[in-house]
Amino acid sequence: MTPPVPDRDCPLCPRLADMRRASRADHPDWFNAPVPSFGSLEARLLCVGLAPGLRGANRTGRPFTGDFAGDLLYSTLAAFGLAEGRYGASAEDGFRLVDVRISNAVRCVPPGNKPLPAEFTACRPFLAAEIAAMAKLRGVLAIGRDAHQAVLSTLGLRKSAYPFGHGLLHHLPGGLVLADSYHCSRYNTNTGRLTEAMFHAAVGGLLGAVGTPHPQPW
Repeated sequence: MTPPVPDRDCPLCPRLADMRRASRADHPDWFNAPVPSFGSLEARLLCVGLAPGLRGANRTGRPFTGDFAGDLLYSTLAAFGLAEGRYGASAEDGFRLVDVRISNAVRCVPPGNKPLPAEFTACRPFLAAEIAAMAKLRGVLAIGRDAHQAVLSTLGLRKSAYPFGHGLLHHLPGGLVLADSYHCSRYNTNTGRLTEAMFHAAVGGLLGAVGTPHPQPW
């Protein structure tokens, strides 16, 4: 069953709705709507980010597409055999995911890239329905601490029982594996908080934990 998704004019978060309207006025050719997930519901892996970037997914209409974070995420997925084609930073580039799906904890772009607690709560049912619809799901990659906490809240699990840490693997009730990574933002990579090798290691660790047959990039 296809999970429910937010309407294009979703009113659940007034602050985010106001930002959408302002962005539509300033950039009428952008997507400017809740960004849908990318990839098949039949996938065994799910990557969860924080929220769309203003000039990234909010502009292109595809998660992590059109900004620096997407450059690292999609090149890494391709290196592990989890994607095919040429990533062209556009929803029309023909790039295809293999056995992985990408979503966000909050579907609309927030001011300053910082959703409020009420906005996480309002969007939580969409992530919960998505996870429930992924019958083959075995592993989740949380891209950043906020995504990690959003996944735990969505699954009804105590955050204190599964602390965030880059490269950590959490074996959750029901057999699901949650892997943590620092967010693949330009800030984190420029400061050295996250390197390509570290991000590859986090993805590789999840693949190893769920026993996937995908090749390693080294």
